[in-house]
Amino acid sequence: MTNQGNVVAAEHKFASKSEADLIKAVQNGDKQAYNTLYSQYIGQVYGLCYRLTGEKTLAEDAAQEVFIQLWRKVGNFRGQSKFSTWLHTVTSNVTISYIRRQKGWLQKMFNIEDSAAMNEEAQGSSASVDLESYVVRLPERARIVFVLHAIEGYRHEEIAAMTDMAVGSSKSQFHRAKQLLKEWMSNE
Repeated sequence: MTNQGNVVAAEHKFASKSEADLIKAVQNGDKQAYNTLYSQYIGQVYGLCYRLTGEKTLAEDAAQEVFIQLWRKVGNFRGQSKFSTWLHTVTSNVTISYIRRQKGWLQKMFNIEDSAAMNEEAQGSSASVDLESYVVRLPERARIVFVLHAIEGYRHEEIAAMTDMAVGSSKSQFHRAKQLLKEWMSNE
């Protein structure tokens, strides 16, 4: 059976089970249950990874890292919150760690040539303002804080703890992100 066939079979096997049963099966090492969980959450995980990294390839790699960590750490999930909430926190933490490891690569990504290419691409795509194209242009720390606070709803205290920065720095980075976005959108 192909890998896609395995996923379909796993999804069918677990279609009638509750999410709690599915998670319990994953915690017990059931790879079919894991494939079902992967299928259910890959879109959400990738979306958050993309918003945090600002780059498709990095987001794909970070999402895969999230699911590797999920397999390793799913035993830590105790059901005290929704699984999606727990996975969101895992995704944020893993992606932020991944960004730190890739910092040299990210600095290359934000060079002047790339910014010019992104501007041309954004102008050519449509006349409407695409906030996401601007968010990915933000400097790393400002982008992370903006995504976590404005889009994902974390408080500055939580962001500070996740990113090892002071609460004031989180607020400052958020303000910086808002100012840059406002400036870029007003020039549209």
